[in-house]
Amino acid sequence: MTNPSFGGARARSDARTARRGRTIIVAIAAAATTAAAMALANPATAASDPGAVSARAAAQIAALQALKGGSGPVAKLDSRLAVAARTASDTTAASSLAKAAPKLKVPRAADHVSVDISVTGVSDDLTGAIEAAGGTVAYASTRLRTIRATLPVSGLTTIAARKDVTAIRTADEYLTAAMTPPGTSPAGGGAASPATAESKQQEAARLDRIAASVAAATRKVTPRTGSVVSEGDRAHAADTARSRFRVSGVGVKVCALSDGVDSLAASQASGDLPDVDVLPGQAGAGDEGTAMLEIIHDLAPKAELGFATADISAASFADNILALRTQAHCDIIVDDVVYFSESPFQDGPIAQAVESVTHDGALYFSSAGNEGNLLSGSSGNYEADFRGSGQSIAKFRGEAHDFDPGAGTQVFDPLADMSAGVPAILQWNDPLGRSGNDYDLYDLDSAGNVLAFSQNVQDGNDDPFEGFYTDAFASGQRLAVVKYSGATRYFQLTAFRGQFWPSDDGLRAYATGGVTRGHSTVVDAFSVAAAPAADPLPFAFYPGDSPNPSGPYPGVFTKKQVPEIFTSDGPRRMFYKPDGTPYTPGNLTATGGVVRQKPDITAADGVMTSVDGYDPFFGTSAAAPHAAAIAALVLSGNPGAGESLVREAFDRTALDLAPKGVDDRTGHGVILATRVLANTGATPQPLVTAGTPTVTPTTGDGDAYLEPGESASVSLPVTNVGDARATGVSVRMTATDAKATVTPASRSYGAVPVGATAARTFTLKLGPRYPVGQPVHLTVRTQFAGALSPTTKELTVRTGQPATTATTFAYTGPAVPIPDDTPAGVSIPLRVTGMTYAAKVTFSVDGTTCTTNRGATKVGIDHTFVGDLVGTLTSPSGRTATLFSRDGSSGHNLCRVVFDDAATAPFASATSADAPFTGSWQPTTPLEPLLADPVSGTWHLTVSDNAFLDTGSVRAFSLHVTGFQH
Repeated sequence: MTNPSFGGARARSDARTARRGRTIIVAIAAAATTAAAMALANPATAASDPGAVSARAAAQIAALQALKGGSGPVAKLDSRLAVAARTASDTTAASSLAKAAPKLKVPRAADHVSVDISVTGVSDDLTGAIEAAGGTVAYASTRLRTIRATLPVSGLTTIAARKDVTAIRTADEYLTAAMTPPGTSPAGGGAASPATAESKQQEAARLDRIAASVAAATRKVTPRTGSVVSEGDRAHAADTARSRFRVSGVGVKVCALSDGVDSLAASQASGDLPDVDVLPGQAGAGDEGTAMLEIIHDLAPKAELGFATADISAASFADNILALRTQAHCDIIVDDVVYFSESPFQDGPIAQAVESVTHDGALYFSSAGNEGNLLSGSSGNYEADFRGSGQSIAKFRGEAHDFDPGAGTQVFDPLADMSAGVPAILQWNDPLGRSGNDYDLYDLDSAGNVLAFSQNVQDGNDDPFEGFYTDAFASGQRLAVVKYSGATRYFQLTAFRGQFWPSDDGLRAYATGGVTRGHSTVVDAFSVAAAPAADPLPFAFYPGDSPNPSGPYPGVFTKKQVPEIFTSDGPRRMFYKPDGTPYTPGNLTATGGVVRQKPDITAADGVMTSVDGYDPFFGTSAAAPHAAAIAALVLSGNPGAGESLVREAFDRTALDLAPKGVDDRTGHGVILATRVLANTGATPQPLVTAGTPTVTPTTGDGDAYLEPGESASVSLPVTNVGDARATGVSVRMTATDAKATVTPASRSYGAVPVGATAARTFTLKLGPRYPVGQPVHLTVRTQFAGALSPTTKELTVRTGQPATTATTFAYTGPAVPIPDDTPAGVSIPLRVTGMTYAAKVTFSVDGTTCTTNRGATKVGIDHTFVGDLVGTLTSPSGRTATLFSRDGSSGHNLCRVVFDDAATAPFASATSADAPFTGSWQPTTPLEPLLADPVSGTWHLTVSDNAFLDTGSVRAFSLHVTGFQH
């Protein structure tokens, strides 16, 4: 069902929202506040002065304030959740609120809402309680002690009553920084998966196009050179820089965080992407990540690539930032995401994760955002010290902020009608988790009706945060900031992708610069603004805006380049250190704190990728990977260099754009790769890596299998994938098991030219007691003259003669429901016994009667819209293989499907026309690596549903294991 939370963004299909062309990727929150399609109430009570609080508005605010706070479990809920819980359990309260504020829409008891639960510790008992209350757990962060979950409104107080739960808040949501054409929704969708039958079919068509492109590319026999190259490669002169300085990104690993990589297989099949190291289970949903990776690969073609989703929650995003550095060993990390709760005044958990990886030596790039800027007249941001209006009408407690800095009084900041449905966020400069000054935020129409509200209690241990989506349909909306209690504070009010605009009834609009915020403004991070590489954005950011600029392609950027109208501006005034210590104790006003000059630089957007929906790709989402890729070229020619070298080169060589000097819209200016590399210098580096060995038995029974007591020759190739000739190449090979020996221990390969491959032969001998079928694990260390030496690779040599038949281990338990729209999914165990090592494994989704009928009980997995699903197989040793990953589009049900590495067609090429899905298919990632360890023990099939509406169950599956002859 649709989650009526934080404005119900997943279900929103309002044409005005679409015309904005914004990309809102969200993980649905709780407690709806919109008045979708409700009739306008009688406006007769509207105040004659549009700048004042009307009696009607005051009465509605007072009715909401009557439900604020409380004791017991409800005190742990944020304001919207508290109102939902109270009205769900108290019909009198529900009736009174409906009468007082007729345009509010509050969830019912059975409605499910997405929440972030703050806990003293993550435990199985707590997650079990969430499930028992009718909820599902999407992500649990032990490090940050928070759980992202979905709960029915009726279960909120049950979970809040637990001692290990400290607070339950509306789930934090996020934006990616792409701009999409008017009248369309973003391709992919990320967390904002389609939630209507019509939009699901649009999503189905997109997934079918991905599958068709995979199938077509799989049939190609021509070399994979890529189908599309970003115009930013030319506009930044990166193509010239690669040729002139002979650097290509070799020796550098660049990793991206965004919504997802749905089209990864298609981009790889077309040659637009190489292998990508995706963190296990973190492929996400959507395609902005795929498009970003293509840009990086176009500019730095030999750089290694990695990815993890920024979706699920702010905690999972922060955890993935750290994992990309500590687990995937990424040298450069780039993202295009901002979570609404990220503080503009203090580095929070996500920003602290960025600080951690930069202190560890990684370079971090982030989109400045597409929230507009003051210089271009596109700002939807307002910052100021709270200024009391004197309007503390007796019907409600507190005082409204006066937006008028002059002699007049105006307690509203009006929004343009095109700002309907945008996130409105209020934050003030109290330390995170320690706010005792209570501010609230309200959205009203010109008649004085409250359309949306956020009035959390801040009493000393809370975040200084309020937020909601503005009404998706109403016109004449205006925002009011109320200081419920406490001291005067500097605050920021932002309508993301919206604009403050004079109202028809005479309200003036007030806006300021400085909208960029969060982890993009970390001191050592690179915040990236956007300028078009080629054609202009084909729609207006807002009606009446100046024309969108065009770029230089097929030329290169010059100082005359005009940035995108929508690019976010700075600077960012920070008041607190990460631990909450104020930078300027005693001064928390507009003159206090410290100022960070952001954004730092400008890079290209409006470029082509092969990814559907990102052709062209506009927004600072596209700019950030261009800058990251140019940094990869710098590191490629300067191994071991760090942030200071790259920053100095960017700052010194950037083309200064108007206005003159470092400015709040474009930073130091637009970067050119030729100028950057001329500044840093570059030495092309060799990089020699080991390939796949050829194993030929030389002693024993004469068959083709290496068995205990036998020897084999191992021909090991090495390839120079670097940018310079490799000299002094040698390889040392060792077996990890003492019952296997390699001779000689090392061999010289001499010199290996760029792109060339050389091979030498070693002898591998198995002892007579070597376990039958146990793979030989080899460690290969390749040395050569150069800064990137040595390289190490773990190789596996298969041993033993496979058996002629497979043993089947079938799941015989009851049908297991797949939780709807829950990335964690459901994990089902399967026990394998009586076997040690295996020669082959295949996996089947079984069934007796194959059909596309909804709710079919005799198929292996009954699920409408199989394209929502991700299936993962985990071996007893913890190794994983992805069977299917959002493949199959709108087709229903899997039945008698065999996932086999030897199959001809990849399941990524399956379309809705193939439903019900049967036959033999290649899995998304190979099953063969699962055979490196013993197969006896408990295996797990994990199936997750990554979108709304469609549901189903796992009913029948089997693991088919082929052992060895003894």
